Amino acid sequence: MSTTIPCVLMRGGTSRGPFFLADWLPQDPEARDRTLISALGSPHELQIDGLGGGNSLTSKVAIVSRSTQPDCDVDYLFAQVSVEEARVDTRPNCGNMLAGVGPFAIDQGLVAPTGSTTSVRVYNVNTRSRIDVQVCTRGGQVQYEGDVQIDGVQGTAAPVLMNFLDAWGAVTGQVFPTGQRIDTLDGLQVTCIDAAQVMVLVRAADLGLRGDETPAALDANTALLERLEHLRLQAGLRMGMGDVTHSVLPKPVIVSEGDQPGHIVSRYFTPHRCHRSHAVTGAIGVAAARVLPGTVASDTRTPPAAGVRRVEVQHPAGRIHVDVELALVDGHSTLVRAALVRTARKILQGTLFVPDSALATHPH
Repeated sequence: MSTTIPCVLMRGGTSRGPFFLADWLPQDPEARDRTLISALGSPHELQIDGLGGGNSLTSKVAIVSRSTQPDCDVDYLFAQVSVEEARVDTRPNCGNMLAGVGPFAIDQGLVAPTGSTTSVRVYNVNTRSRIDVQVCTRGGQVQYEGDVQIDGVQGTAAPVLMNFLDAWGAVTGQVFPTGQRIDTLDGLQVTCIDAAQVMVLVRAADLGLRGDETPAALDANTALLERLEHLRLQAGLRMGMGDVTHSVLPKPVIVSEGDQPGHIVSRYFTPHRCHRSHAVTGAIGVAAARVLPGTVASDTRTPPAAGVRRVEVQHPAGRIHVDVELALVDGHSTLVRAALVRTARKILQGTLFVPDSALATHPH
């Protein structure tokens, strides 16, 4: 026998996964996670028996509901389903999947369209932060087709503008959770930062790298992967997150100088493989580290100043432009917001069949 669940498969940015209304899924977190593991086809390297694509970028889930927050429209819970383990992590946010949340919420009747553009106020449950999402809604419905192209996705689509308003220190309580902008771990200078994503940044040159290596080359460097994991575990302890062995946070990121002021080259790990493009939340964190002084990623050629700075994050599939707004408070630069454009597409809407045996078996 199988349990049937409504499901919408969507691409958000450079990620893909099923979207659910919260009341479509079991309310018990353990039963919910067993459902998601079965739905994606984990644990299996190809996820051949589910909706997953055998990669962390295509093994993601968005769960949406009417918001419990007075100043938001919808709540968004992100779930990262492990490909090769029966495990679900709801600690991080995913900005790429977030690009599909506004369109999904409007399609499902949680938010009424208002003219040619509709603003959806999203509360990310994972990081307890708010993001305002602008969705094209000409003719009273979501417009998925458009002329915006983002690197890492073929073709064009309608723009989805995302404004991250209070993602600074959302997980750990501080933008720089160790209290310092540069720490020394394993003999390397690193920056531990919590700005839309919790990450540990390290310079490529300090690892003996150029910084523009391909993901395949980095994934094949087992000594590098072991060193990054050692750094990640130390950073988790230093950031007050405890033992992060079984968490995807913090994310290791290798940074190097871009070809112009304001540009930075980034290799973002998920955390055990290099991202084929770049996480949106990670791009925001890298951009924040770029414009704030005193980090391993700081742009020393451009002095910090109040106002909006555009940072171009160069990744394996192209570039992401992030507009970061800074304010000067008592002579110190502080983050106000970050904005960027993504796209989304509704791929499939239908009924998901989950074997009852999968729901009855506790994952190990």
